[in-house]
Amino acid sequence: MQAALTAFFMLLFSLLSLLGIAANGFIVLVLGREWLRYGRLLPLDMILISLGASRFCLQLVGTVHNFYYSAQKVEYSGGLGRQFFHLHWHFLNSATFWFCSWLSVLFCVKIANITHPTFLWLKWRFPGWVPWLLLGSVLISFIITLLFFWVNYPAYQEFLIRKFSVNMTYKWNTRIETYYFPSLKLVIWSIPFSVFLVSIMLLINSLRRHTQRMQHNGHSLQDPSTQAHTRALKSLISFLILYALSFLSLIIDATKFISMQNDFYWPWQIAVYLCISVHPFILIFSNLKLRSVFSQLLLLARGFWVA
Repeated sequence: MQAALTAFFMLLFSLLSLLGIAANGFIVLVLGREWLRYGRLLPLDMILISLGASRFCLQLVGTVHNFYYSAQKVEYSGGLGRQFFHLHWHFLNSATFWFCSWLSVLFCVKIANITHPTFLWLKWRFPGWVPWLLLGSVLISFIITLLFFWVNYPAYQEFLIRKFSVNMTYKWNTRIETYYFPSLKLVIWSIPFSVFLVSIMLLINSLRRHTQRMQHNGHSLQDPSTQAHTRALKSLISFLILYALSFLSLIIDATKFISMQNDFYWPWQIAVYLCISVHPFILIFSNLKLRSVFSQLLLLARGFWVA
């Protein structure tokens, strides 16, 4: 029975990963084609293509790691391959967190109806900052990855120059993974999460007040403008829930509370990668350009199957 449940959750994780890889790859291909065609991208498209690329790589790296680790537990659990996986994973995950934060800030400054002078100044300046913020996010993520590499350097020394014994390396890894990494990751990930949370809550509150004002002025729930704001609210709330779930699951995952030997490992991996697999579809259906191309692909696929 337990083996059947494990196989079921592994299959579910595989399907979720394939959907996430396909959706993020679709975003990158569509916006990349536009970039090649016109030589430039709008600030929103810059963030979307960066977010799609980081999520695509993160989902791919995570999927390969999980299945390779499950097949090679003994050889891989303390090996150099796992250490290098963590370097790639930390870099991609940090970049993804920052890109999500900038996406929420851009949504906020473009849509929120706030008349404070500071917000109006930010509304005017922020779109021009987007390329530099994206580059800065990549640089910050690279520095964070170097920090993790430096903290875990004795483990690399043991594998590369055989300076330390296996027992010493194991004790070092256990100590830093138990006491140092969780608190460090909490601090590092809390910064973009705080930026995301403030901007998304400002935007949700602004849209909520605007929707209530429209209803108070006599607009019905069936009014196109009211429906558009309601859809935007639902999209933002789902984004908030998925992002918060991803943040909490990553913090818990950093404590190594659930290992590969745990019965809940594969359900937990589904929770960890849920946001980067599901949210791309929300972005596709809420973006006119992406939704149009996606609809055309569906029509072509339907015509192919009918033929």
